[in-house]
Amino acid sequence: MADDNSKEVLVTKAGLDKLKTELKEFQEVRRKEVAQRLKEAIAYGDLSENSEYEEAKNEQAFVEGRIVELEQMIANAKIITDDKRGEDTVQIGTTVTVQNITENDEPETYTIVGSTEANPVESKISNESPIGSAILGKAKNDMVKVKVPAGVFEYKILKIK
Repeated sequence: MADDNSKEVLVTKAGLDKLKTELKEFQEVRRKEVAQRLKEAIAYGDLSENSEYEEAKNEQAFVEGRIVELEQMIANAKIITDDKRGEDTVQIGTTVTVQNITENDEPETYTIVGSTEANPVESKISNESPIGSAILGKAKNDMVKVKVPAGVFEYKILKIK
């Protein structure tokens, strides 16, 4: 269990700020809301058959768990800085354009981020994802094979910035 608590969390500066904002929201707002809900539920009386009380206790457990999780992530955060990024190879924090050669798809552009910031909707993929891990350290025009649930695809790195 100690290994999970000290696992390095790779984030951008913006990602760390987002984690800190979420932590503050949980500590200063959500915690108080749950306490108020508990207080109101207790006022209803008999706690053994009080669904509002049970729901509030469950939410309290979730909020407290998330606070601990966020505190650990922030404590173990390693910021990905621009000065460590090179434009010659794919690194965490770089934006890369790749093309699936196997399927002859249109080129797609992704930003490689740590797993806590991954958001496919925003084209942010984790360094731990199949594509992310396959292209890390590679250069423009390199070809990489990526094993995904649908099979093995070959990608070409078109652009790195």
